[in-house]
Amino acid sequence: MKIKYCKKFILLLILSFLLGVSSYAQTVSKVFKNTPLKTALKEVETQTGFSIIYEKNVINEERTVTATFEQTPLQEAMSKILDKSLDFSIKNKMITIFPRQMKSGETKSSEQAPKKKYSGLILDEKGESIIGASVSLKGNTSVGTITDVDGNFSIEVPVGSILYISYIGFTPQEIKLGDKTTLDIVLKEDSKLLDEVVVVGYGVQNKRDVSTAISQVKAEDIADKPVTDFRQALVGKMPGVQVTQPSGDPEGAVSIRVRGVSSATAGNDPLYIVDGMPMERGFANLNSNDIESIEVLKDASSAAIYGSRGSNGVILITTKRGSSEKLTVKYDGYFGLQTVSKKLPMMNAYQFAEVARDAHNNAYLADVPTGSVNDPNGIRPQSYHRVPAELYPYLTGETGLVDTDWQDEIFRTAPTTSHNISLSGKGKNIGYFVSGNYYKQEGVIIESDFEKYSLRLNLDGKYDKFKFGVNFSPSYSTSNRVDASGPYGSGGIVQSALAMPPLWPVYNSDGSFNYLGNGYWRIGNDYQHNEVLNPVAIAKLQSDVVDRYALVGKIYGEYEFLKGLTYRLSLGGDYYGAHNDKYRSSELPKIGYSYYDAKSNPVGSSSSSFFFNWLVENQISYNTTFDEKHNISAVLVQSAQKETKKGNFVEATDYPNDYIQTITGGTVKSGTSEKTQWSLASYLARVQYSFMGRYMASAAIRADGSSRFGKNNRWGYFPSASVAWRISDEGFFKEANVLNFIDDLKLRTSYGATGNFQIGNYEHLSTMAPDDYILGHGDGNLISGYKPDKIENNDLTWEKTSMVNVGLDVQALKGLIGLSVEYYYSNTTDMLLNVPVPQITGYTRARMNVGKVNNRGWEIQLTSQKKITKDLNYSFTANYAKNTNEVKALGPGNAPIEETGGVAHAYYITEVGKPIGSYYLMVQDGIFENEEQLKQYPHFANTKVGDFRFVDVDGDGVLDVNKDRTIVGNYMPDFTYGFSGTINYRDFDLGFNFQGVYGNEILNLNRRYIDNMEGNVNGTTVALDRWRSSDNPGNGQVNRANRKTTGNNGRTSTWHIEDGSYFRLQNLTIGYTLPKTLTQRWNIDRLRVYASGQNLWTSTNYSGYNPEVSRRPDDALTPGEDYGTYPLAKVYTFGLNLTF
Repeated sequence: MKIKYCKKFILLLILSFLLGVSSYAQTVSKVFKNTPLKTALKEVETQTGFSIIYEKNVINEERTVTATFEQTPLQEAMSKILDKSLDFSIKNKMITIFPRQMKSGETKSSEQAPKKKYSGLILDEKGESIIGASVSLKGNTSVGTITDVDGNFSIEVPVGSILYISYIGFTPQEIKLGDKTTLDIVLKEDSKLLDEVVVVGYGVQNKRDVSTAISQVKAEDIADKPVTDFRQALVGKMPGVQVTQPSGDPEGAVSIRVRGVSSATAGNDPLYIVDGMPMERGFANLNSNDIESIEVLKDASSAAIYGSRGSNGVILITTKRGSSEKLTVKYDGYFGLQTVSKKLPMMNAYQFAEVARDAHNNAYLADVPTGSVNDPNGIRPQSYHRVPAELYPYLTGETGLVDTDWQDEIFRTAPTTSHNISLSGKGKNIGYFVSGNYYKQEGVIIESDFEKYSLRLNLDGKYDKFKFGVNFSPSYSTSNRVDASGPYGSGGIVQSALAMPPLWPVYNSDGSFNYLGNGYWRIGNDYQHNEVLNPVAIAKLQSDVVDRYALVGKIYGEYEFLKGLTYRLSLGGDYYGAHNDKYRSSELPKIGYSYYDAKSNPVGSSSSSFFFNWLVENQISYNTTFDEKHNISAVLVQSAQKETKKGNFVEATDYPNDYIQTITGGTVKSGTSEKTQWSLASYLARVQYSFMGRYMASAAIRADGSSRFGKNNRWGYFPSASVAWRISDEGFFKEANVLNFIDDLKLRTSYGATGNFQIGNYEHLSTMAPDDYILGHGDGNLISGYKPDKIENNDLTWEKTSMVNVGLDVQALKGLIGLSVEYYYSNTTDMLLNVPVPQITGYTRARMNVGKVNNRGWEIQLTSQKKITKDLNYSFTANYAKNTNEVKALGPGNAPIEETGGVAHAYYITEVGKPIGSYYLMVQDGIFENEEQLKQYPHFANTKVGDFRFVDVDGDGVLDVNKDRTIVGNYMPDFTYGFSGTINYRDFDLGFNFQGVYGNEILNLNRRYIDNMEGNVNGTTVALDRWRSSDNPGNGQVNRANRKTTGNNGRTSTWHIEDGSYFRLQNLTIGYTLPKTLTQRWNIDRLRVYASGQNLWTSTNYSGYNPEVSRRPDDALTPGEDYGTYPLAKVYTFGLNLTF
């Protein structure tokens, strides 16, 4: 029902617009007094709704018009506005202006105007020549040239023509040509570029005056990208901002890390601020077409304005506002197709049959050394000794047998589409931006999809000294999820498809799902693992639907008491709700049972979570400039915020059938509910100073009081300071001729302290947990009750991060080259860890502030933009970032922290001197190829020739699964990099984005199962290089097939560690904008068509689906694990941009 009404609303919005544009006035009412012709024609367009078309070389747009019109008919008004040399026609809501046809005896002055050769030199304000400046005839860009390496040009045009001079970063000039044929032209820097601003939190600042580390992405950088979550479009765009997509789920799983990981147990996500409103969830519901700019505050000085929540960086998102006085209507839409980006090279049925045969034979010979591979099944004592009879047709090469590609069965080509319409404008007192978006993406795994609807209304008003604004954004999304991630033992679809032997068909002959494996399953566990279910059946017989509702709103009022002194009151609210219904059909067999005829008891569940977050802020701002040299701005803010969460969960079983899948259809077995709250009170102050744009300084302090911390340490104080020096403005620099190629050189440094707010709401309290106790003598009575489940800690406080940042910004060669270099060094103290406590307390561990971790690194960003010819220009950006993470302290005794991942022996370790969450495993060093090697090296007791050879790490001559573990890698990369750009040629545009990661490792636990060489599940073609005999050892890295593995071959080791480095073409877009002379006939200001590809190509040595994978991206202690995951998709889209 809600979807139905959303569709009706969007349709009504579009119809209202269409009806509105069909109304045209036929008269003109205006007084023109010495008004330029171009302005007068614009006014006629505005009043009548007609489009006026002409070639610029036909009319003189600067000629003035003086006339008075009062309800004057359009025909009459146009006749008075145009001079006698021009004529016009009115047809189909268009006015076409053209030269008046001459009578007998008349001649065109332009044809009689003699041509002359004009030459000149184009300089900047410093007297330096400008290379590549465009020189063209106004109104006729086909006549033109560019300046040479010395800034000189030459062009032959009629006398009286107007030359149009332009260059990137400078204000264009128009030169009226006369008798003087040698021209000296000085271009001035574009004031709009000089005044370009960035959002810095509680205000904006001129970009050239910024003294902290801030990266910016603009609307055009994320436009036209087929993404569910706007954050996916940020990949590779900013140095020091690592954006990963660990899963290709249509819901858009995204993880962002700003300058590394600063906490082992608290959160590492950055703080998100949308139009001044902090947000923690619902990002997939935010429409990327609504975004004007994104700023990332990377150093502690810039982030300290957000105090206790700024230690992981701050992402400021500014949405679009109405700016143009003319009503602007835009439509952006695309349709695309998705395919899985990669398939794993799995064995076919014939290859699998050979591995299974060898596995059973080797298991038989290990138990019966006197046996032979030719012994019949009848004399083999164990089922795992016997070669299944179903394998023989494959082993003999019989054709026409079942050979199922299970990846093809769960993957599909899936459509995706997006439609976005927006209306914006600005009147005398009100500016507005209204948008509506519909987005749908079907997943590349069957039965998965995501659909969302969003609206936005941004209003800004001004009356005298009073300003006000409203932001209002409701959204709704629904998704059908599949359990793609996780092992097959828990029903993970992807790993089930990889593990399922290709001998199995998907369906039985009667069309029902096949669970029996060609009927062979019933005689024993000979080649099929008993936890693997038919993945197609899992996808189709389970439902998992999530509906999400979000409503974000904010209003503000601002009054200017004195010039530069304002007071603003802001009230904001963020409501987010999610409802999840799940159902598992009774048709699906039980997992883990020996026979698949044991039907499961159907299970249904329903859960809901609701979050409401309100924010009140009082802000006083002051900005003044005196003596035309000194600028001071200051801000004082008082803020209060509170969030309430309510949730419930109900589970039911014993459904009589699958017709009614709601909770009422079964018997309720369990249920829970919760209500939690947190609150934050804050005070902050900031002062910024600039002297002639040459010397800049900023200082700020914020005080936060949080309910999440102990009463003894509830308040935290977070100071920051930064300074910058524009060296290029100094006299000695200007006099150094050797440095004339440098246009701007700025050195800056900063220091700041921030905190980490991302812990549980009640971790400092001794909360209660249910427990049982036997009361009374003898057998007693079992009494249920509650007990304290952890120690109270009133000293629990923030994790604190202090950071020093040094940066250098350079602009050179008239904007051709831009360079930004950053070095930072950060320390996090009071890191929260679970510390062992004496048993006499009744507990084993307590949460305390005892750890320290350090992050340090370099960031480099290089930009280049140039207009090569009048038709060809480009803009390129490259970035590089290196971060080193090192643990400095882990509490009393600095005892290492050991954790396990997806299986019990997938070990991680965090220890002093190393990064957080390193892999801690045994080292596999090939295989024992023959008996001589087996005698030479230490090995486990049951190791045979063909089994793995492990390194004796401690050198004691004895292998031990605990003592011989060591650090073998980490998920954190050595460095990241990106390269993006646009190339424009006439009306064509090409955009691209490359991105890469180097030096990280991945724990590929998939290989522990699908490449286990046991012959019970399918595997990759790695098995074709396995050890078969001492004479045929394969590649020396793959162990022998064995149905009962020996030698700890199945233990997690470096066999499962892989290089996660990759280089990816993230996006490629080709567009074409139709000429205005054509589109204006249809009342269209701009029409662009484009084709785009996302995630098109990846170069990597990683054998899995996605080198960005991490099953638990939010767990810093156990990251980088691939245990079955939703693969990424290649996306091919065709789109349309329309502006009316």
